[in-house]
Amino acid sequence: MEFTVLAVGDVVGDAGVDFLSAHLRAVRRQKAVHFCVVNGENAAGLGILPRQADALLDAGADVITLGNHTFARTQILPYLDDCPRILRPANLAPQLPGRGFGVFEAAGGLRVAVGNLIGRCGMDFGLENPFFEADRLLKRCAADLVLFDFHAEATSEKIAMAYHLDGRAAAVWGTHTHVPTADERVFPKGTGYITDLGMTGPMESVLGIRPEQSVTFFLGGLPGRFETAGGPCRMDACLFVLDPERNRCLSAERLSIQ
Repeated sequence: MEFTVLAVGDVVGDAGVDFLSAHLRAVRRQKAVHFCVVNGENAAGLGILPRQADALLDAGADVITLGNHTFARTQILPYLDDCPRILRPANLAPQLPGRGFGVFEAAGGLRVAVGNLIGRCGMDFGLENPFFEADRLLKRCAADLVLFDFHAEATSEKIAMAYHLDGRAAAVWGTHTHVPTADERVFPKGTGYITDLGMTGPMESVLGIRPEQSVTFFLGGLPGRFETAGGPCRMDACLFVLDPERNRCLSAERLSIQ
């Protein structure tokens, strides 16, 4: 039996939420997707609101993962504890709201474990070592398939994590940079991988933000609150075809829906 997982890149702003709502179910049907993980940490620009999390789940996400902006919107704090289908990075401080790992029942009764981790290279706050945290999560994991969203800045850290988990996770993908990478592959011991999925949001933008704001920032202009760009959107994702009997990946395919 083959099991298909769709991993969707960081959703940016209400424009990204609306685009996902309009297209995700059709993509799921066309690609015969059994399980879908969506990174939603930028749905509110910075962070995510409960109404946006509900919208992503209603659109067809089975699980929402987050990242370094998890707590940017305080309205999400009770939601993180109440909803098991939204994950924040597991290697954040354990006393913080929410959870970073879950096992979910999928088609055919398969148990799919999803872990959310955050990298330490280039991040501005102290974190537990994500490599050690991945090991801890795997030790207590009872599932047919194991997936990880590694929300990290450095490509080297993401690739190293893939080698660290090769043969133990069915798929590992990176999020955070909002730019899709062209390195989708299956690692030697069977783990599917891509360094960054990209984003779901406005195409005419700088990582989802209005271009003129970003240019002003890099020219040394006065700081201001970044705003999500307008115009046409795209959805970046990666499709992993998995073998649940061996917890291995058979193929990885990069997608961009415009």
